[in-house]
Amino acid sequence: MARMKAAIFVDKNRIVLDEKPIPDVGPLDALVRITTTTICGTDVHILRGEYPVAKGLTVGHEPVGVIEKLGAQVQGFSEGQRVIAGAITPSGHSNACLCGCASQDGPGTRHGFKATGGWKFGNIIDGCQAEYVLVPDAMVNLSPIPDGLSDEQVLMCPDIMSTGFSGAERGGVKIGDAVVVFALGPIGLCAVAGARLMGATTIIGVDSIAPRMAVARQLGATHVVDFKQGDVVEQIMALTDGRGVDVAIEALGTQATFESALRVLRPGGTLSSLGVYASDLRIPLDGFAAGLGDYSIVTTLCPGGKERMRRLMQVVASGHVDLSPLVTHRFKLDDIEAAYELFAHQRDGVMKVAITP
Repeated sequence: MARMKAAIFVDKNRIVLDEKPIPDVGPLDALVRITTTTICGTDVHILRGEYPVAKGLTVGHEPVGVIEKLGAQVQGFSEGQRVIAGAITPSGHSNACLCGCASQDGPGTRHGFKATGGWKFGNIIDGCQAEYVLVPDAMVNLSPIPDGLSDEQVLMCPDIMSTGFSGAERGGVKIGDAVVVFALGPIGLCAVAGARLMGATTIIGVDSIAPRMAVARQLGATHVVDFKQGDVVEQIMALTDGRGVDVAIEALGTQATFESALRVLRPGGTLSSLGVYASDLRIPLDGFAAGLGDYSIVTTLCPGGKERMRRLMQVVASGHVDLSPLVTHRFKLDDIEAAYELFAHQRDGVMKVAITP
């Protein structure tokens, strides 16, 4: 049986490069040869044992590649075609899909932990930090890459761009809104770009890392706040003349950033939560106005599917958003363990790494 290299979760704090069989292709599947992928912050949660996955699973959920083989019933695609697939791979016919919430097309509960919707790659099926990945429900999930776009130009579409934009979309950002984004990692930076595209005119980025704050300005932030330079809530309230923001996007997943996002909302404002939390959250009585502040707290899981990917790639092709500054490091798949060490410890100014087999 033919084999391939893959990054495999072995145990807490151990993701290693090893070999596995190349997957067999079912009638509705597609085998994609990976040409570029990347490491996500969620993969680091898996590495640290903060999010449970089965031992022996191939990790990774951001595939860019070429169709190697198509299932017998897959139509509308051809072998050799350049494609991406979203990190979330809905079936297209589940109850969640038919209710208009395809990202939640998932299997339910496992290991005492609610499985995260339609996130299958590197979660409940083998992912794409490998030479090949099997894409389920290929006609729903594969999206052709437009001519003229490089792998790195579309690398953020499967997850980071879709998630960040969704933070602004789910928050209901409107023309003229004031928006704050807590944490300017790759998802937070994409949330900044998404808020600008949706019409926000005051966009405040919160972080303490100067290069990330500079990229936030390139992507549309009108102000940046260094949380190490004083009380972050006071700084944001001052920038909004005491009014507060219409939408606060939390893109880190900590109690402190969640509380700050709640405390800077105007009456009736929306907290849009993107962070992956590693422990229970507490809602402060005063920050929540004892439940009487007309606040909304919304969550989102990265929208997937071929149409979402098509739209995001059109945004890139149009030139409205340039996410190339987010790729700061490049590694071969053979060196992915070193890439994890760098990314997990956030050394050398890393934001995203491009992994190429």
